Amino acid sequence: MFRMTNHTIAALFFLSLCGVAVAADVNLNGVIGTKALVVIDSGKPRLLAVGETSPEGVKLISVAGESAVIEMGGKRERLTLGQSARLAGGSRPAGGKSVTLLADSRGHFVTIAAINGITVRVLVDTGASLVSMSSSEAKRLGINYTAGQKAFTSTANGVVPTYRVKIDEVRIGDVTLNNVDGMVHVGDNLPIVLLGMSFLNRMDMKRDGEKMVLTKRF
Repeated sequence: MFRMTNHTIAALFFLSLCGVAVAADVNLNGVIGTKALVVIDSGKPRLLAVGETSPEGVKLISVAGESAVIEMGGKRERLTLGQSARLAGGSRPAGGKSVTLLADSRGHFVTIAAINGITVRVLVDTGASLVSMSSSEAKRLGINYTAGQKAFTSTANGVVPTYRVKIDEVRIGDVTLNNVDGMVHVGDNLPIVLLGMSFLNRMDMKRDGEKMVLTKRF
């Protein structure tokens, strides 16, 4: 059974010397079986399973009927469908999450990521200024690239139109970044998404032989 109401979750983060203080106005938007539908920071609706924590720190503890128990900053609150509550308290370190990648037989670091919640293969490319992809891949990922800033780029296949865009979310393992600069190449000249410096600049990168560790800085 699925019910929805139009409410939002506004997550506010305050920097301090010891980490990030956590606060949020939380609304329960829907219930689907044992999962809860929430909206975080005016973004897209997010479906959480019991025990799952969103990148913003909202954790679903349990679901029963038309209610759910959520936790943030160590504080819990039971919400019924459409109800809201403000939770605040505790702190968590800024960044710190990491992911380990292994090189393939050619020495390339290729892995599975999620862009806007959709699975995609990516290649770590320090030579790419932005997270780059073909226009067909952008369409599959729900990116309205034609609304972006148009330019032209020289490639091995000649000069092609490109669009500069903002990517809502890029996630690899436990590492999630929001509002990432991206570039969409019109056509299919990019067979794989390039994980460029607009993502990598927000990481500490350490390579040891065939292993690379990316640790989130901000």
